[in-house]
Amino acid sequence: MTAQEHKPVLLAEVLTALRIRADGIYLDGTFGRGGHAGEILARLGPDGRLLATDKDPAAVAAAQQRFRGDARFEIVRGSFSMLGNLVAERGWNGKVDGILLDLGVSSPQLDQAERGFSFRAEGPLDMRMDPDSGESVADWLAHAEEGDIARVLFEYGEERHARRIARAIVRRREAEGPVRTTRELAELIAKASPSHERHKDPATRSFQALRIFINRELEDLDAFLPQTLAMLAPQGRLAVISFHSLEDRRVKRFIRDEERGPELPRHLPVMPAHQPRLRGAGKAIRAGDAELHTNPRARSAVLRVAERTP
Repeated sequence: MTAQEHKPVLLAEVLTALRIRADGIYLDGTFGRGGHAGEILARLGPDGRLLATDKDPAAVAAAQQRFRGDARFEIVRGSFSMLGNLVAERGWNGKVDGILLDLGVSSPQLDQAERGFSFRAEGPLDMRMDPDSGESVADWLAHAEEGDIARVLFEYGEERHARRIARAIVRRREAEGPVRTTRELAELIAKASPSHERHKDPATRSFQALRIFINRELEDLDAFLPQTLAMLAPQGRLAVISFHSLEDRRVKRFIRDEERGPELPRHLPVMPAHQPRLRGAGKAIRAGDAELHTNPRARSAVLRVAERTP
C-alpha cells in the first residue's frame, strides 16, 4: 500500500460512533492524510466545524492542500495534547460534539523509508513524527545508558529480550560506532534475540518501543484524555483507535474510571455518591473480515467510544 492508497481504519465504525451533526463541532487529533477528516467534513453543513492537529509537517501540508478554502476546516501543527488550549481559545469548551484520535504511526510515515519508521526498508534511524523537534532514535541510542535502553524496550514494547538487545546496541556502539540505519538496528536485534515469535519480525516490538518513546506518545495520551471532559458537549462522543495494548489499556481505564468513579476502600462506612462524567458507548470494536481483506494494517486496531454525560 502506497501513501496515495492510504485507507483510514474502521471508517464506517468511527462515523457511526461520532454521530455527525451537520452543524456540529468536531476534533481530529491525528489528521494523518485526512481519511477520517474528509468523511467528517462531507457530512458537515456550512455551520459545522472541524479542527485538526498533527505533529507531522507533511500531514499539515497535505491538509492545507486538500481542504484549501474550506472555512469549516482548520489544522494546527502539533500534538493533540494541545487541543484543550485550542478549544478554550475558540470558546468551544462544553460545545464539542465529537473527538477522534487514530493513534500510532500512519501508513504514509511507514511507507517513506527516509522517515525511519519501518524495519522493512533501509533508511536513517529517525522515527520522529515531527522531524524538526527533539532527538532522532539514532541520536538517542548514541548516548543512552544500557539500562535506559532496556527499560524503554521493555516498558514501551513489552520486549522480553530487552536487556539482551540493549547490551548488543551498546556493545556495537563501543566497538563500531552508533547504529544509524533501520536495517542495521533490525539485524542487530535479530542476532540478539534468542527466540522469535512466529509470523512476527524480531524487530517489531523494539521499533514500536523506540517510536513511542521518542515521540512521547503515551505521555501525550495521558495528558489529553482528561481534557476531553471540559471540551465535550453533553452527549458528545470520544472515539479512540488504538493499535497496541499500552494505548488501549489507558483509554479503557480512563473511560472505566470516569464511569465508575475512583476505587475506594470497601470498609468505608458511607460510600460517596459518584456522578459519572463519561460513559462507555458499547464494547470495543475491531475491523471485520471485509476490511482486513483490503487493509491488513487494521488487524490490530481497537476502537473505544465514550459519551459525555448530560
